[in-house]
Amino acid sequence: MSVLLELKDKKVGMLVLVAALGYFVDIYDLVLFGMERVSSLNDILSTGLSPAVKSTPAFKALVKDTGIMLFNWQMFGMLVGGIAWGIIGDKKGRLSVLFGSIITYSLANIFNGMVTDTDTYAVLRFVSGFGLAGELGAGITLVAESMSKENRGWGAMIVAAVGLFGAVVAGVVNMALDDWRMSYYIGGGLGMLLLLLRIGVYESGMFATIKESNVKRGDFLMLLSSWKNLGKYLNVILIALPVWYVMGILITLSPEVGADLSPALKATPPDAKLAITLAYCGITIGDIASGWLSQHLKSRKRALFWFLALAVVCCIAYFLFAGMSLTVFYTIVVITGFATGYWAVFMSSAAELFGTNIRATVTTTAPNFVRGGAILLTSGFLFFSKSIGLGNVTGAIIMGVITFAIGFIALWRLEETYGKDLNYVE
Repeated sequence: MSVLLELKDKKVGMLVLVAALGYFVDIYDLVLFGMERVSSLNDILSTGLSPAVKSTPAFKALVKDTGIMLFNWQMFGMLVGGIAWGIIGDKKGRLSVLFGSIITYSLANIFNGMVTDTDTYAVLRFVSGFGLAGELGAGITLVAESMSKENRGWGAMIVAAVGLFGAVVAGVVNMALDDWRMSYYIGGGLGMLLLLLRIGVYESGMFATIKESNVKRGDFLMLLSSWKNLGKYLNVILIALPVWYVMGILITLSPEVGADLSPALKATPPDAKLAITLAYCGITIGDIASGWLSQHLKSRKRALFWFLALAVVCCIAYFLFAGMSLTVFYTIVVITGFATGYWAVFMSSAAELFGTNIRATVTTTAPNFVRGGAILLTSGFLFFSKSIGLGNVTGAIIMGVITFAIGFIALWRLEETYGKDLNYVE
């Protein structure tokens, strides 16, 4: 295959490897809080409390609500960081983002392992999210601009598949350690080690060319300057929102949502660490499959459609059948993860939508606006489930209907970008 010949080029092969390992560490650190949410907050919030108090529904509700608050701070950090790193990537270069982002989130996660109160935890989750926001966009932009238009989809698939497997490794390591503080230390340490690999990576040739010109670069307002640009930008963001509906509500909050699916799961609720690990096993395989399908069909849109449709079916199965037993629950989690494994195709579409002078801005902000959208999703979930008292399951269903409807409308309006020449400016 031509893609194998292209990857044998030392410069291209090293770039894809570094981008993939960078995303691996990025995802490892990103899912840490979801996996350690309950154990870390049980530890921090229970200081001075008796075992009897810690077992009460009120304490469990406090852990849930505090966890969602901290998760939202992390997602808000990613939203702000996405804009900042995207602009830096187009103004200063893609490599500056790769170095700056990994230093930021690695140090932040090391300090996360030292927290003793929720206020400090919230600040550090924001800083961690800010740092994590730059990694994937810069890596995918470099890959898209360095590989041929026929093969860049394969490059994005490799980056996404290797990266998403980081969540699986995080789950295995965290379950083996059973120490939430050590989990953060390991995540931060991996990031610092990755800096050594970054030394031999080259800047994008396309960016190096326009850097010497007078073309305006990294202007975020350019995306809002016309209805056409704004429409393209919003469409690519909204098609990925169902991924974070599944991960942010159905998987991360599986102990709470799962427990309300049936008496069997209420007696033995799903374990969040295991659910996240299994979901990312499915997502990793799904990203390989969706990337292959996109290249085989020579269409980003058709591949996205089939995976979105499968995700709807899986979510229906989640609410109808996952309550039968833990085995059935975890099986459906894996399959649902597979169905939401279209992140590589989504990122390829984002990188291909706009010119070189704002490509890093788009590719970095788009996934982080998707992740930031999790704030709206979890807030909506809390409103329906708690504020108006519909319960966890009904609240999750309502948010799912809204999210998938938005996703399909955005996909219908999305521009096809497969095979598009990227050597141009806006």
